[in-house]
Amino acid sequence: MLKARQGKEVVVRMADEIGGLAKFSKVVAEKGVNTLAMSAWVEGDEGVVRLVTDDTLRTTEALEKHGYKLEVRDVVLVDTAHKPGALRHLTDTLAEAHIDLTHLFASATIAQDECLVVFNSSNNEHAIVLLDR
Repeated sequence: MLKARQGKEVVVRMADEIGGLAKFSKVVAEKGVNTLAMSAWVEGDEGVVRLVTDDTLRTTEALEKHGYKLEVRDVVLVDTAHKPGALRHLTDTLAEAHIDLTHLFASATIAQDECLVVFNSSNNEHAIVLLDR
């Protein structure tokens, strides 16, 4: 069973340097914010981080205070079973409705029964309705 809802992600671009992600993570941790899902990669000379936390406002306040340039974007958060085929069911449902995904990432440990899938699409509101059926 899927449970979809609207959420927020924080997107940060920073210099690609050794220890950059460690400094970033320290700022979030020291604010007492819990990271629910995160994706990070390098584009050219920049590091890019997409972050979903349990408190977007506190996250953005902490990062801005430390000079990070960021954007807050709407995303869909989906709690789904952590089992083979769960992601396929989610993506098949969206594809059948002609909903285009712009990005997707997920978070779970091997011991968890559920995982959190984060995505943005061409129609987040319709995606939430479809996935909550």
